[in-house]
Amino acid sequence: MSDVRHFLKHGGTPARVLIAFAALLLVSSAALASVTASARYRRDLARMVFNDNLEVLEDVRRKVGLVSDSLQTIVEAPIDSVAGKPYIVVSIADRRLWYRSGDSLLFTTRVATGTGKILAKGGGNQWKFETPRGRLVVMSKESDPAWVPPDWHYVEVAHKKKAGLLALNRRDEIKLANGMVLAVSGSNVVRRHPDGTEEVLEAGEGHDLIVDGKVVIPPFGTNQRRFPGVVGTHRLNLGDGYALHGTDVPTSIGTAASHGCVRLRNEDIETLYRIVPVGTPVYIY
Repeated sequence: MSDVRHFLKHGGTPARVLIAFAALLLVSSAALASVTASARYRRDLARMVFNDNLEVLEDVRRKVGLVSDSLQTIVEAPIDSVAGKPYIVVSIADRRLWYRSGDSLLFTTRVATGTGKILAKGGGNQWKFETPRGRLVVMSKESDPAWVPPDWHYVEVAHKKKAGLLALNRRDEIKLANGMVLAVSGSNVVRRHPDGTEEVLEAGEGHDLIVDGKVVIPPFGTNQRRFPGVVGTHRLNLGDGYALHGTDVPTSIGTAASHGCVRLRNEDIETLYRIVPVGTPVYIY
């Protein structure tokens, strides 16, 4: 021990470097422990909400003093109170949305969620139309949004009509049975006559392009692949094609009716658009 004291007292630069390194190591260890504890707590809290893991639920209940694992307790729990942010909770089973800040309920309403149905797309692949569970974030907001149908929309229409599919690329000129040509001109899908004149084709919800018995898949960026009014008056985007949005079918609210998004009545999504900032956490379970 006396040798160590002598070294620290008379060791010069090497001793000072050793002391500084030891202090830095202690600070780093303390910071790492704090971050790890915080991460574990938030992880467990997320598991409680989303995974219905009873063992984790019991552990978290002890930590935060909860007395029940009922839906009401989960909804009332200040999930993001540490960060001081309001947050949205969506229950798929109850088809209800809550917007909370700490212990305060700011807004609640009924919603429509994914049907859970499966659509085969050939080659053994498929789409499953379910609302994703987990922690998402409001990434952006839109007013008067248009719906850009994904490929599955056209596969679904073709299945319903028992028709084939025709994928149209921007540079394609597809000859039709009537002697005309299907092509893209600017931002429109057109039918070109033999004399060179063009007829802009119309498309929208319930009115897809069908030529020669095939459902046409228009290229992205064309007006024929942009359906206004379908997703209501406002949309809160959650990423990966999912969103909280309005609807032109208000009777679907309270049911399993969507292809994965969370639908609200237009008056309700207008309210959320006004009061929910970008960056708000959205917990779906």
